[in-house]
Amino acid sequence: MAQLIRFADVEPVARGEGIESVPLTPTPLEGQGFSMGVTSFPPGTSIRLHSHNTIEQVTVLEGEGVAVVNGLEIPARPYDTTQIPPGELHRFINTGPTIMRILWVYGSTHVTRTYADTGETVDQFEQ
Repeated sequence: MAQLIRFADVEPVARGEGIESVPLTPTPLEGQGFSMGVTSFPPGTSIRLHSHNTIEQVTVLEGEGVAVVNGLEIPARPYDTTQIPPGELHRFINTGPTIMRILWVYGSTHVTRTYADTGETVDQFEQ
C-alpha cells in the first residue's frame, strides 16, 4: 500500500561519532528491489572503509567532503554522485565545516557491509 514516510518521524540509527542514518524504506513493498536513506556526518567524521553485497549510489545533499573509492580520494560537493559496484571499497569523509548529508540507494532490500580493516561482514546498520 502506498504511504508517505515523514523524515522527521523516522528514528535515526546511531552510527558512532555523531553520525546518524535515517532509513527511508523501513518496510519494502512487495517486489521492491532497492533501499534508501540519508546519513548525516558531523565535521571531521567518516564511516570505516567498507564494501557492500549490492550496488550503491550516493548523492551528496549538503556539505562537502571526500569520496574514497578504491583508494582514490575525490572531492564531493552537493549533487555529486557515486556509483559503486558490489565489493568495491569506499567511504565518505566530511572535510567541511558543517554537517554533510548523503542520500544512499542500494540495489537490494538486504544490505551487508564488509569492513576493509577486519574483513567482518555485518548487516547494514550493525556496528
